[in-house]
Amino acid sequence: MTSALFSFAQASPPAGGPLGQLGSFLPIILIFGVFFLLVIRPQQKKAKQLQQMLSELKAGDVIVTQGGIIGKITGIKDQEVTVEVQQGVRLKMLRSSITNKYTPGEAIKADAKAS
Repeated sequence: MTSALFSFAQASPPAGGPLGQLGSFLPIILIFGVFFLLVIRPQQKKAKQLQQMLSELKAGDVIVTQGGIIGKITGIKDQEVTVEVQQGVRLKMLRSSITNKYTPGEAIKADAKAS
C-alpha cells in the first residue's frame, strides 16, 4: 500500500502553475534588481565622478584628502601630488588619497542644509 502512495506522489504534476521554477526565482530576481538600482548603480556613478575629478586636477586647486587635510596643489606627477598645507610646508601624497576639491564656504552650506 505504501508503494502505491509513493507512485502517486511521484506522478503528480509540479506545483506552481505555468511559471514553475521561474516563479520561485522571481522574488530573488526582483530583490537583486532593487539592490542594483539602490546600491550598486549610485556607487558606480560616484566612483566615475571621483575618477573624472582626479583626472582633471591641476596646480592651484584646493583639495581635501582622506585624512581631512586641506591644501593647495603645487605640483602633479603621474600618481603623486605635491600639496602645500601651509606656507613652506609641502606634502607628497598619492592622487588616490584626494577625496574632493574644496571651496571655503562649501562646508558651512552643507552644515546649514543638514540642520
